[in-house]
Amino acid sequence: MGRVALHVERHFTGSETVRDVVIGMSDGLTVPFALAAGLAGAVHDHWLIVIGGLAEIAAGSIAMGMGGFLAAKSDADSYRAEMARENREIEEFPDVERQEVADVFAGYGLRGPALQEAVQAIASDKAAWVHFMMREELGLEEPHPGRALRSSLTIGGAYVAGGIIPLIPYFASISISQALLLSAIVTLIALAVFGWVKSRFTGVPAARGAGQTVLVGGLAAGVAYLIARIISGVGG
Repeated sequence: MGRVALHVERHFTGSETVRDVVIGMSDGLTVPFALAAGLAGAVHDHWLIVIGGLAEIAAGSIAMGMGGFLAAKSDADSYRAEMARENREIEEFPDVERQEVADVFAGYGLRGPALQEAVQAIASDKAAWVHFMMREELGLEEPHPGRALRSSLTIGGAYVAGGIIPLIPYFASISISQALLLSAIVTLIALAVFGWVKSRFTGVPAARGAGQTVLVGGLAAGVAYLIARIISGVGG
């Protein structure tokens, strides 16, 4: 007897979590770095830079976490509103909704008796009918009940984790200019590693993922750094 090849399908299902980590980590790596770099050009005390950076990380993580919470909450509210509308339409216009189900199945190639049986199977269960319309007609998936809180904690936590990295050199007993240089190097390395890890989850080639993250993060950090230096120079 011949061997039957075991086919194991691998699909990534954590896109929402990865998106939250990307949002929090990318901003966490760039914004505190830019702030610390700007302060490095205006002050001569390591601890002022560290304190300013930590204060920004605290405020930024809370703000971004709250933003993630409100966005996820808004998605859940929108889903419930659309579901209520679909319920009303099924009650008030069942023939129209049946035709929409038929159109969906026809798009998958069903015809004749098979099409009618599929429509009847969906329409026989109102809850299944509503969820079918939400997914197939509107392209909406029901949000997880704990999505808002999880999104908030993930974004906020990723922001803190990313924000600490650019500040590490400022804890060392070296000159501020040396700390700034090390901070830039460490941040770019962290962006490259972050981009590589992200690409492993999203299916993007590792080199391209790392390069894109370094380019985007480095550009954002550079622009923010220049703005901070210009402002500090004008204030000085």
